[in-house]
Formats: sequence, C-alpha cells, structure tokens
Amino acid sequence: MSTDDIIKHADLVFGKVRRPEHFTDYKHCCECAEHDDTLKAFTPETITREALGHAGWDPMTFSTDTGFRYYLPALIRMALTWKDADYYIDQFLPQVIRDGPRNSRWTACTTEERAVVLKVLHVLLEDRADEVDNWLDADRLMLAIEIWSEGDE
Repeated sequence: MSTDDIIKHADLVFGKVRRPEHFTDYKHCCECAEHDDTLKAFTPETITREALGHAGWDPMTFSTDTGFRYYLPALIRMALTWKDADYYIDQFLPQVIRDGPRNSRWTACTTEERAVVLKVLHVLLEDRADEVDNWLDADRLMLAIEIWSEGDE
C-alpha cells in the first residue's frame, strides 16, 4: 500500500468521526481556550504547520479524544509526508503514545481506526527509519507500535 493509499484510507476511516463542538476543555484555562480556538478554525484538510506549532506548544496535546480522532487524517498525512525542516513525526508520536499502553486515545478508537494508526507506525519504521533515528525518535516509535498493536486487549 502506497503512502497516498494509506492517507486516502485514513481519510475514509476517520472521516466518519463527527467534528466536535469543542476540541479541548476550553473553560479550563486560557491556554486550553486558545488551543480550542485554533483547532476550531481548521479542518483536517486545512490545518497548517503553523497552527500545530511545535512540541512545546501543540494544540493537539490538549485535544479531547474525539478531537484527536477527528484530526487524525491530517496528523497521519503530516507524519507520512513532511520531512526535513517540516519533520512532524516528533509531534505525532507523543499524540499516539499519550499516557502509555491502552491510553484513552487508543481506547477511543475503533478496531479499524487502530489498524490504520498501526499501519502508519509500521510505514514510518520501514520507510523512514533513518530519519526517525536522526531525530532520536526510534524509541518512541517502537513504544507507539507496542501500544497500538492488537496484542493483549
């Protein structure tokens, strides 16, 4: 399956997720409200690198599980295609590892959605291993694969 095919499949599978009214616990604090406003301003098709900031200021970190699932097609596209200065895997992996094995994001996903995420992780391991190593993300990638594997449910 090509990268384009995986992205199309992710769009199809996660396209069933309804857009939430809010993406964060927006009443919690100003930062949550700001991240909610950012995510509300885009769709999976229009979200930009600038909107996703960097590892220290990433609205997806504050997103609800539904918001995460809604935006997963975009996150997958970025992880699979953005390279070099636009490398996104370092922001993608913490989103799928969040809180360790069987985290709330893993639990919120259907079996079909989990299979898509796992396929993406394997493609990153197979096709982008050197880049992942250069960015020191190999351990996190292996942990993500372990978390999203179907194994012991």
